[in-house]
Amino acid sequence: MKHILTIALAVVVLVSCKEDKNVGNEIATLETETVSQFQDIAYESFGKKITLSDAITAKRMAVHYASMTLGDSIDAKMIAKVEEVCQSKGCWMKLDLPDGEQVMVKFKDYGFFMPKDISGKEVIINGKAYVNEVPVDEQRHYAEDGGATPEEIAKITETKKTYSFLADGVLLNVK
Repeated sequence: MKHILTIALAVVVLVSCKEDKNVGNEIATLETETVSQFQDIAYESFGKKITLSDAITAKRMAVHYASMTLGDSIDAKMIAKVEEVCQSKGCWMKLDLPDGEQVMVKFKDYGFFMPKDISGKEVIINGKAYVNEVPVDEQRHYAEDGGATPEEIAKITETKKTYSFLADGVLLNVK
């Protein structure tokens, strides 16, 4: 009886540790991507001083986000293009992911802000990536800060699952 329980426990452990092969293969494929093309670019630093090393591409980060569920978080450093910035004071930005999704970036303890004219520029962000739900009132606030019309703001009526990032440091490509 003791051996049967030991074998059953071993099987349960092996099955529960099994990795999703599709996600694992995508991550392994993306591991070969390098950020060497970004080494000779001048960056302006905001917040905590960070370096380019260990930054992953937006494409690779999209794979990580796709495997995350509500409430999950990971430490990350990623390279992405800025889609939108808070036009009130630069207190948040949205970054593009290659699958049409966006990452909502806020800054740790509101310790720093980004310039309002950086849409289309490349950034490297460091901090914590997570998945959460944004309530209607918060979405409307961001839409207003982003310059949305009252009609566009009124259309926001449901909570939304979002890919989010709490950045403690940002490097902005100044080219």
